Amino acid sequence: MDSLETAADRERLRRVVIDPVSRVEGHGKVTLLLDEEDHVREARLHIVEFRGFEVFIQGRPYWEVPVMVQRLCGICPVSHHLAASKAMDCVLGARITRSAEKLRRLMHYGQILQSHALHFFHLSSPDLLFGFDSEVGKRNIVGVAAAHPEVARQGVLLRKFGQEVIRATAGKRIHGTGSVPGGMNRHLAVEDRDALRADIDRMVEWSRTAVALVKQLHQADPALYDEFGRFPAKLMSLVRADGGMDLYHGALRFRDADGKILLDQVPDQAYRSVIREQVKPWSYMKFPYLEQLGPEEGWYQVGPLARVQNCDFIPTPLAESERLEFIDYGKGEPVRATLAYHWARMIEMLHAAEVIRDLLGDGDLLEGPLMGDGVRGNEGVGIIEAPRGTLIHHYQVGDDDLVTMCNLIVSTTHNNQAMNTAVREVARRYLDGRKLTEGLLNHIEVAIRAYDPCLSCATHALGKMPLVLELAAANGEVLDRVVRD
Repeated sequence: MDSLETAADRERLRRVVIDPVSRVEGHGKVTLLLDEEDHVREARLHIVEFRGFEVFIQGRPYWEVPVMVQRLCGICPVSHHLAASKAMDCVLGARITRSAEKLRRLMHYGQILQSHALHFFHLSSPDLLFGFDSEVGKRNIVGVAAAHPEVARQGVLLRKFGQEVIRATAGKRIHGTGSVPGGMNRHLAVEDRDALRADIDRMVEWSRTAVALVKQLHQADPALYDEFGRFPAKLMSLVRADGGMDLYHGALRFRDADGKILLDQVPDQAYRSVIREQVKPWSYMKFPYLEQLGPEEGWYQVGPLARVQNCDFIPTPLAESERLEFIDYGKGEPVRATLAYHWARMIEMLHAAEVIRDLLGDGDLLEGPLMGDGVRGNEGVGIIEAPRGTLIHHYQVGDDDLVTMCNLIVSTTHNNQAMNTAVREVARRYLDGRKLTEGLLNHIEVAIRAYDPCLSCATHALGKMPLVLELAAANGEVLDRVVRD
């Protein structure tokens, strides 16, 4: 798309705004600038809310942090809860016990399961099952329940099961307290273990059914699913030492757009040696990049599409079989289409169900030491693979136990440039030169929703922020207007 260098260039163009972007967590909007012939000159995703957690967490005791930071979000609180706990483990120098790590893993994979189910069935399936241009009033979970009752039922119950796993390990389905710096504060109750084991095989089968549904959608319309929002991108995720997928712990791996490994086994505590963050004036969300490539070339994707292709294998058999089929679908090249996020997401949901099934048979969940100890320090980094992608929590803590610095790089922030690129690619292909309709504008939202963005988690840029200030008379007439862009 053409670059618009001056404010005068923008003023002569027609502005179309999608506000808010619907069926995502948080608040965002998209701005399209069109010329006289309806050609798209610019397309941007704006994050329009500011939270400020990185600032007001300062001065709080370190042991409050795992409970406080999860208030960023009601959809993925477990991810922040655990990433903060892992960071504070490092501050304490604590060596986590087997029971504590397994309980955290169970909690985390319950979060993966419930979040992936929520996103696919509740937020994205209406577009995929009915079509992007379908009737607006039908494009929701109620419409899915009416037309595809079994699909909706399984989606609701998969999410419910994941939330029960969270409740059993964290104490509550949302904003629990189970994980603490140095370990866990509870074991899994026998009655909760038995109740979860009674249903887990059904969850595994329903997860397999969900993968089959996504594959069926790809096969039914390959021209759409293979090309919609397609562009090359670098990948980043955690992997185990042997290259296997691990959504709870590991080291950072980066691949280039052709699938070749750029960096591997970067320790979590050393993330700052490879990742930098850029601030742009038109969004509250920062733009991370790989330092060795710079801000223009160093951006990357995270999340299911990156993780499934970045690892060497998935360490559960059913999900690994599906991963191999997914990789084969690319015919020797990385799968780059935006809608492939949904396929990869369902493979991960299947993996989560398998991990939960295996963990529920482990006696360490029911007994054993819960707290580790070690030599106290003043800094710690916790990295985890949240449902939406790699999540980084970084803290410094004074000798008085109060937090002095907090930096959060959340999954959606890592995907910021990728989402903007997807918006531009879809706008160029489907909107350029056409009369805009609600259905065409929904194509933009479909591209954003594929990333499952959590916009409220991602709003942490502080400094030069876009601002519109209007002075209005009592009758509503705007007397003056000042814009900082």
